[in-house]
Amino acid sequence: MVPDVLVVGALHLDVIVTAPHLPGRDETLMGTAVAYAFGGKGGNQAAAAARMGARTAMAGRVGRDAFAVTVLAALDAAGVDRTGVRATEGATGMSAAMVDAAGDYAAVVVSGVNRDIRAEDVALAPDLPVLMLQNEIPDAVNAALIARLGPATTLILNAAPARHVSAAILGRTDILIVNRVEAAMLTGQSPDVLDPDAAIHALSALGPKAVIVTLGADGVVASGFAAPAFRVAVISTHGAGDAFTGALAARIAAGEDLQTACRFAQAAAALHVSIPPDQRAAITPAQVRALL
Repeated sequence: MVPDVLVVGALHLDVIVTAPHLPGRDETLMGTAVAYAFGGKGGNQAAAAARMGARTAMAGRVGRDAFAVTVLAALDAAGVDRTGVRATEGATGMSAAMVDAAGDYAAVVVSGVNRDIRAEDVALAPDLPVLMLQNEIPDAVNAALIARLGPATTLILNAAPARHVSAAILGRTDILIVNRVEAAMLTGQSPDVLDPDAAIHALSALGPKAVIVTLGADGVVASGFAAPAFRVAVISTHGAGDAFTGALAARIAAGEDLQTACRFAQAAAALHVSIPPDQRAAITPAQVRALL
Protein backbone atom coordinates (compact mmCIF):
# COMPACT_ATOMS: atom_id res chain seq x y z
CA MET A 1 0.00 0.00 0.00
CA VAL A 2 1.35 3.43 -0.95
CA PRO A 3 1.77 5.62 2.16
CA ASP A 4 0.42 9.15 2.41
CA VAL A 5 3.84 10.34 3.53
CA LEU A 6 7.24 8.76 2.97
CA VAL A 7 10.10 10.08 5.08
CA VAL A 8 13.69 9.34 4.13
CA GLY A 9 16.12 10.53 6.75
CA ALA A 10 18.12 10.01 9.89
CA LEU A 11 17.22 7.88 12.87
CA HIS A 12 18.87 8.61 16.23
CA LEU A 13 18.65 7.86 19.88
CA ASP A 14 18.84 11.20 21.69
CA VAL A 15 20.57 11.57 25.05
CA ILE A 16 18.97 14.64 26.65
CA VAL A 17 20.58 16.31 29.65
CA THR A 18 18.83 19.02 31.66
CA ALA A 19 20.98 21.78 33.20
CA PRO A 20 20.43 25.25 34.72
CA HIS A 21 21.80 26.88 31.57
CA LEU A 22 23.64 25.91 28.41
CA PRO A 23 27.37 25.69 29.12
CA GLY A 24 29.80 28.19 27.71
CA ARG A 25 33.23 27.38 26.32
CA ASP A 26 35.32 25.32 28.77
CA GLU A 27 32.45 25.34 31.29
CA THR A 28 31.41 22.18 33.14
CA LEU A 29 27.92 22.11 34.65
CA MET A 30 26.17 19.81 37.06
CA GLY A 31 23.04 18.58 35.31
CA THR A 32 19.73 17.83 36.98
CA ALA A 33 18.33 15.00 34.82
CA VAL A 34 19.03 12.75 31.85
CA ALA A 35 16.62 11.07 29.46
CA TYR A 36 16.96 8.81 26.43
CA ALA A 37 14.59 9.54 23.57
CA PHE A 38 13.87 8.43 20.02
CA GLY A 39 15.07 11.04 17.58
CA GLY A 40 16.67 12.01 14.31
CA LYS A 41 14.84 14.55 12.19
CA GLY A 42 13.61 11.85 9.83
CA GLY A 43 12.39 9.63 12.61
CA ASN A 44 10.78 12.46 14.58
CA GLN A 45 8.98 13.81 11.53
CA ALA A 46 7.75 10.37 10.51
CA ALA A 47 6.38 9.74 14.00
CA ALA A 48 4.72 13.17 14.07
CA ALA A 49 3.08 12.65 10.68
CA ALA A 50 1.78 9.24 11.72
CA ARG A 51 0.36 10.53 14.99
CA MET A 52 -1.37 13.32 13.11
CA GLY A 53 -3.28 10.78 11.03
CA ALA A 54 -1.16 10.15 7.93
CA ARG A 55 -0.27 6.66 6.75
CA THR A 56 3.47 7.12 7.11
CA ALA A 57 6.47 5.06 6.02
CA MET A 58 10.11 5.54 7.01
CA ALA A 59 13.22 4.67 5.02
CA GLY A 60 16.62 4.85 6.67
CA ARG A 61 19.23 2.85 8.55
CA VAL A 62 20.01 1.65 12.03
CA GLY A 63 22.95 -0.31 13.35
CA ARG A 64 22.87 -3.72 14.97
CA ASP A 65 23.10 -2.40 18.50
CA ALA A 66 21.00 -1.64 21.57
CA PHE A 67 20.14 1.85 20.33
CA ALA A 68 18.50 0.30 17.26
CA VAL A 69 16.11 -1.73 19.41
CA THR A 70 14.80 1.44 21.04
CA VAL A 71 14.56 3.32 17.73
CA LEU A 72 12.62 0.57 15.96
CA ALA A 73 10.26 0.15 18.92
CA ALA A 74 9.50 3.87 18.82
CA LEU A 75 8.62 3.73 15.12
CA ASP A 76 6.31 0.80 15.84
CA ALA A 77 4.65 2.63 18.72
CA ALA A 78 3.98 5.65 16.51
CA GLY A 79 2.39 3.49 13.82
CA VAL A 80 5.12 4.11 11.22
CA ASP A 81 5.69 1.48 8.54
CA ARG A 82 9.43 0.72 8.91
CA THR A 83 9.76 -1.82 6.10
CA GLY A 84 12.25 0.55 4.48
CA VAL A 85 14.50 0.79 7.54
CA ARG A 86 17.59 -1.39 7.07
CA ALA A 87 19.86 -2.75 9.80
CA THR A 88 23.54 -2.64 8.90
CA GLU A 89 26.94 -2.99 10.54
CA GLY A 90 27.97 0.12 12.45
CA ALA A 91 26.53 2.43 15.08
CA THR A 92 22.98 3.71 15.13
CA GLY A 93 22.91 7.50 14.90
CA MET A 94 22.68 9.48 18.10
CA SER A 95 22.65 13.01 19.43
CA ALA A 96 23.58 14.58 22.73
CA ALA A 97 21.22 17.42 23.62
CA MET A 98 21.30 19.90 26.50
CA VAL A 99 18.12 21.64 27.69
CA ASP A 100 18.22 24.63 30.05
CA ALA A 101 15.73 25.91 32.61
CA ALA A 102 14.04 28.13 30.00
CA GLY A 103 13.47 25.22 27.64
CA ASP A 104 16.13 26.24 25.11
CA TYR A 105 18.52 23.59 23.88
CA ALA A 106 21.68 22.82 21.94
CA ALA A 107 22.68 19.48 20.42
CA VAL A 108 25.53 17.59 18.78
CA VAL A 109 24.69 14.85 16.26
CA VAL A 110 26.75 11.76 15.45
CA SER A 111 25.36 10.32 12.22
CA GLY A 112 26.63 6.72 12.41
CA VAL A 113 25.03 4.51 9.75
CA ASN A 114 22.78 7.36 8.58
CA ARG A 115 25.73 8.30 6.35
CA ASP A 116 25.28 4.96 4.55
CA ILE A 117 21.70 5.47 3.32
CA ARG A 118 21.46 4.75 -0.40
CA ALA A 119 18.78 6.17 -2.65
CA GLU A 120 18.54 2.95 -4.66
CA ASP A 121 17.37 1.12 -1.51
CA VAL A 122 14.28 3.35 -1.21
CA ALA A 123 11.05 2.32 -2.92
CA LEU A 124 9.31 5.35 -4.49
CA ALA A 125 5.81 4.80 -5.83
CA PRO A 126 4.91 7.07 -8.77
CA ASP A 127 1.66 8.05 -7.02
CA LEU A 128 3.29 8.82 -3.66
CA PRO A 129 1.46 11.90 -2.26
CA VAL A 130 4.26 13.38 -0.11
CA LEU A 131 8.01 12.79 0.19
CA MET A 132 9.73 14.45 3.13
CA LEU A 133 13.50 15.03 3.28
CA GLN A 134 15.95 16.82 5.58
CA ASN A 135 19.67 17.68 5.67
CA GLU A 136 20.79 14.98 8.10
CA ILE A 137 21.54 12.56 5.25
CA PRO A 138 23.94 13.25 2.38
CA ASP A 139 22.91 15.82 -0.21
CA ALA A 140 23.68 13.34 -2.97
CA VAL A 141 21.11 10.90 -1.56
CA ASN A 142 18.43 13.58 -1.48
CA ALA A 143 19.28 14.59 -5.06
CA ALA A 144 19.10 10.99 -6.29
CA LEU A 145 15.72 10.48 -4.65
CA ILE A 146 14.36 13.68 -6.16
CA ALA A 147 15.52 12.63 -9.60
CA ARG A 148 13.21 9.60 -9.34
CA LEU A 149 10.11 11.47 -8.15
CA GLY A 150 6.91 11.43 -10.14
CA PRO A 151 5.36 14.81 -10.98
CA ALA A 152 2.38 14.23 -8.69
CA THR A 153 4.48 13.89 -5.52
CA THR A 154 4.72 16.92 -3.23
CA LEU A 155 8.30 17.29 -2.00
CA ILE A 156 8.72 18.84 1.44
CA LEU A 157 12.32 19.72 2.30
CA ASN A 158 13.22 20.69 5.85
CA ALA A 159 16.66 22.18 5.16
CA ALA A 160 17.98 21.37 8.63
CA PRO A 161 20.62 21.34 9.92
CA ALA A 162 21.83 24.41 8.03
CA ARG A 163 24.04 23.64 5.05
CA HIS A 164 24.28 24.45 1.36
CA VAL A 165 21.48 22.89 -0.70
CA SER A 166 21.98 22.30 -4.41
CA ALA A 167 19.99 24.19 -7.03
CA ALA A 168 18.68 20.90 -8.41
CA ILE A 169 17.09 20.04 -5.06
CA LEU A 170 15.65 23.48 -4.40
CA GLY A 171 14.29 23.67 -7.93
CA ARG A 172 12.16 20.53 -7.38
CA THR A 173 11.09 21.44 -3.84
CA ASP A 174 7.40 22.20 -3.41
CA ILE A 175 7.57 23.33 0.24
CA LEU A 176 10.83 24.47 1.83
CA ILE A 177 10.79 24.69 5.64
CA VAL A 178 13.59 26.49 7.48
CA ASN A 179 14.08 28.15 10.82
CA ARG A 180 15.75 31.51 11.42
CA VAL A 181 19.30 30.10 11.39
CA GLU A 182 18.77 27.99 8.28
CA ALA A 183 17.10 30.85 6.42
CA ALA A 184 20.01 33.13 7.28
CA MET A 185 22.59 30.58 6.13
CA LEU A 186 20.88 29.98 2.78
CA THR A 187 20.44 33.70 2.09
CA GLY A 188 23.75 34.97 3.45
CA GLN A 189 22.16 37.03 6.24
CA SER A 190 22.83 37.12 9.96
CA PRO A 191 20.22 35.24 12.02
CA ASP A 192 20.28 38.06 14.59
CA VAL A 193 18.99 40.60 12.07
CA LEU A 194 17.11 38.33 9.69
CA ASP A 195 14.30 40.02 7.78
CA PRO A 196 11.80 37.13 7.34
CA ASP A 197 9.98 38.74 4.42
CA ALA A 198 13.25 39.39 2.60
CA ALA A 199 14.32 35.81 3.36
CA ILE A 200 11.10 34.45 1.86
CA HIS A 201 11.73 36.47 -1.30
CA ALA A 202 15.37 35.37 -1.54
CA LEU A 203 14.61 31.71 -0.85
CA SER A 204 11.74 31.65 -3.34
CA ALA A 205 14.14 32.92 -5.99
CA LEU A 206 16.21 29.75 -5.46
CA GLY A 207 13.39 27.60 -6.85
CA PRO A 208 10.96 26.29 -4.19
CA LYS A 209 7.28 26.77 -4.99
CA ALA A 210 6.57 27.79 -1.37
CA VAL A 211 8.73 28.70 1.61
CA ILE A 212 7.97 28.62 5.34
CA VAL A 213 10.30 30.31 7.85
CA THR A 214 9.56 29.21 11.41
CA LEU A 215 10.38 31.80 14.08
CA GLY A 216 9.49 30.05 17.33
CA ALA A 217 7.62 32.42 19.64
CA ASP A 218 7.44 34.94 16.79
CA GLY A 219 5.26 32.62 14.69
CA VAL A 220 5.84 31.82 11.03
CA VAL A 221 6.27 33.77 7.83
CA ALA A 222 5.49 31.96 4.59
CA SER A 223 4.89 32.53 0.92
CA GLY A 224 1.71 34.61 0.86
CA PHE A 225 0.90 34.74 4.57
CA ALA A 226 2.18 35.08 8.14
CA ALA A 227 0.78 33.70 11.39
CA PRO A 228 1.48 34.45 15.06
CA ALA A 229 2.54 31.72 17.45
CA PHE A 230 0.13 30.10 19.89
CA ARG A 231 0.85 31.38 23.39
CA VAL A 232 1.72 28.46 25.66
CA ALA A 233 3.91 27.86 28.69
CA VAL A 234 7.08 26.28 27.29
CA ILE A 235 8.59 23.23 28.97
CA SER A 236 11.13 22.41 26.24
CA THR A 237 11.51 23.41 22.59
CA HIS A 238 13.46 20.24 21.78
CA GLY A 239 11.91 18.62 18.69
CA ALA A 240 9.42 21.44 18.04
CA GLY A 241 10.51 21.89 14.44
CA ASP A 242 10.05 18.21 13.72
CA ALA A 243 6.59 18.22 15.31
CA PHE A 244 5.68 21.15 13.06
CA THR A 245 7.07 19.58 9.90
CA GLY A 246 5.50 16.16 10.45
CA ALA A 247 2.09 17.66 11.22
CA LEU A 248 2.30 19.89 8.15
CA ALA A 249 3.11 16.90 5.94
CA ALA A 250 0.13 14.98 7.30
CA ARG A 251 -2.26 17.81 6.47
CA ILE A 252 -0.76 18.45 3.03
CA ALA A 253 -1.16 14.74 2.26
CA ALA A 254 -4.80 15.05 3.34
CA GLY A 255 -5.33 17.75 0.72
CA GLU A 256 -5.33 20.90 2.85
CA ASP A 257 -3.96 24.16 1.47
CA LEU A 258 -0.63 25.42 2.78
CA GLN A 259 -1.98 28.12 5.09
CA THR A 260 -4.51 25.80 6.77
CA ALA A 261 -1.94 23.02 7.11
CA CYS A 262 0.59 25.47 8.52
CA ARG A 263 -1.78 26.67 11.23
CA PHE A 264 -2.50 23.07 12.24
CA ALA A 265 1.25 22.40 12.36
CA GLN A 266 1.80 25.44 14.57
CA ALA A 267 -0.80 24.13 17.00
CA ALA A 268 0.86 20.71 17.02
CA ALA A 269 4.24 22.29 17.77
CA ALA A 270 2.71 24.44 20.52
CA LEU A 271 1.31 21.37 22.25
CA HIS A 272 4.65 19.62 21.80
CA VAL A 273 6.64 22.31 23.62
CA SER A 274 4.09 22.79 26.41
CA ILE A 275 3.78 19.24 27.76
CA PRO A 276 6.40 16.98 29.38
CA PRO A 277 8.52 15.01 26.88
CA ASP A 278 7.26 11.66 28.15
CA GLN A 279 3.67 12.65 27.26
CA ARG A 280 4.27 13.95 23.73
CA ALA A 281 3.72 10.59 22.05
CA ALA A 282 0.10 10.71 23.20
CA ILE A 283 -0.79 13.98 21.41
CA THR A 284 -3.76 13.42 19.09
CA PRO A 285 -5.15 15.36 16.13
CA ALA A 286 -8.24 16.14 18.22
CA GLN A 287 -6.08 17.83 20.87
CA VAL A 288 -4.36 19.87 18.19
CA ARG A 289 -7.68 20.97 16.66
CA ALA A 290 -8.93 22.00 20.10
CA LEU A 291 -6.14 24.58 20.20
CA LEU A 292 -7.10 26.11 16.86
